[in-house]
Amino acid sequence: MSQSQIKEKADINWINMVLFTTTPLLAVSIVPVYGYNHGYDTFEWSVFFILLVFCGMSITAGYHRLWSHKTYHAHPILRFIFALGGACALQNDILHWASDHRRHHQFVDNNEKDPYSAKRGFWFSHIGWILRNYRSGKEDLSNVKDLTSDPIVRFQHQHYLKLVLLTNIGLPTILGLIHGLSLIHISEPTRLGMISYAVFCLK
Repeated sequence: MSQSQIKEKADINWINMVLFTTTPLLAVSIVPVYGYNHGYDTFEWSVFFILLVFCGMSITAGYHRLWSHKTYHAHPILRFIFALGGACALQNDILHWASDHRRHHQFVDNNEKDPYSAKRGFWFSHIGWILRNYRSGKEDLSNVKDLTSDPIVRFQHQHYLKLVLLTNIGLPTILGLIHGLSLIHISEPTRLGMISYAVFCLK
């Protein structure tokens, strides 16, 4: 069997399955319905776009260029901002993201080792690879030992779930209580849906 014909039955990753199906569904249902009935003001749109750019830059300039490829050096403050933004984007912690991406480049012609090989089809390389526990996505952090010397990377890895809850529930809730709960409607499902699928396309 050729590599392009690899077929594998893998268990469903229910956390990812629920997360990446409910957020886009909410984004195309509740968000427009609420907007049609109540509308969104300038402050709410501003917060939405600021968070969108914040998350996008944290993944592209941070996770990708800074940590995965180490193409430049950054001040600790900027690294910390990118670490927060990566958690806010729900793209996994830096170590796991960088490890997957490095293996993708190392084994780009090997479908059994490339975590999101394009040769296994559009759906698999776009999002299918994180919806099931495929062998090619098995955790192996041996290729990111160099990143463990960064205290910010270690901090984010150890406290990733807390940072996810802080940035995705705590911050929007506080802003929503101050300005209005409609902020939560637009900032969370729409932002998460857009940033997630944009990153999956770029990978």
